[in-house]
Amino acid sequence: MFAMELARPGQPLQPAMRADPVPGPGQVLIRVACCGVCRTDLHIVDGELPALDHPVVPGHEIVGRVIARGQGVERPSAGERVGVPWLGWTCGECDQCQAGRENLCPRARFTGYHLDGGYAQLAVADARYVFALPDRYTDEQAAPLLCAGLIGYRALRFAGQPRRLGIYGFGAAAHIIAQVARFEGREVFAFTRPGDGRAQSFALELGAVWAGGSDLAPPHALDAALIFAPVGALVPAALKVLAPGGTVVCAGIHMSDIPSFAYAALWQERRIVSVANLTRDDAEQFLALAANTPIQTYTEALPLASANEALARLREGRLQGAAVLRPD
Repeated sequence: MFAMELARPGQPLQPAMRADPVPGPGQVLIRVACCGVCRTDLHIVDGELPALDHPVVPGHEIVGRVIARGQGVERPSAGERVGVPWLGWTCGECDQCQAGRENLCPRARFTGYHLDGGYAQLAVADARYVFALPDRYTDEQAAPLLCAGLIGYRALRFAGQPRRLGIYGFGAAAHIIAQVARFEGREVFAFTRPGDGRAQSFALELGAVWAGGSDLAPPHALDAALIFAPVGALVPAALKVLAPGGTVVCAGIHMSDIPSFAYAALWQERRIVSVANLTRDDAEQFLALAANTPIQTYTEALPLASANEALARLREGRLQGAAVLRPD
């Protein structure tokens, strides 16, 4: 099969011909229809996550069809369309797994990082961690749901029940979860890179009541803020515009250092929390919600061989919505 492979962090992906993978016990083999490009892929490629000691195929927003099943797999069925997210395997035995926090399993393995992902024509996945997708989405439209949507959904739930919600970094996750928040009747305030009028216009088109640079204050204090941009300086910035009792949710797997700030910014029961990975319950709940919510994903499709171009556009903030790679 053809794949785009990361041989060493900090270097571009390289085209490679690899032996077709074979599903082992409990696994399924998927013919990849498309794979979304996520900021976590960028962190892996740029070496901002701990380096691996072997080459890997990135990609964890995989959409495709099951073409073979390993021993013991009863579902999904052969021919079924499925999605594969970031969380690819957990032990099921540790205290975190037993407590329903499998996203924090110390032995967890992640798709496109520890496990070869979807920047390829074929992919193998643990059958426990693949999900049926809502029929109302095409393959390309469904791909961003599998991480941008899932992480955004978990972050929104960590925010409680905010009436006024701020979103910092208006990319793939933000453009999905802003629509969910608006559907739930929340007011959305979008924060972008200063001067990024294109992203601000996009946020307003999706129903935001206000959009401006991250260096600005919104017209009203916020009940919660979701931070998707990997910029630590946004944490104290968000605290400054938060109402008492509000929450700042850091939703990225990697963030630059948070600068020091006065305790007064945290006072009055403001909170800072982080979101790590996802659970299978998150996936089932969000995909059920997506099936019955008028979410529209905005995507730009590129051929798989152009993966480096897609990553560069994401790195430079030149994407509106999400990039999706197609092996064909």
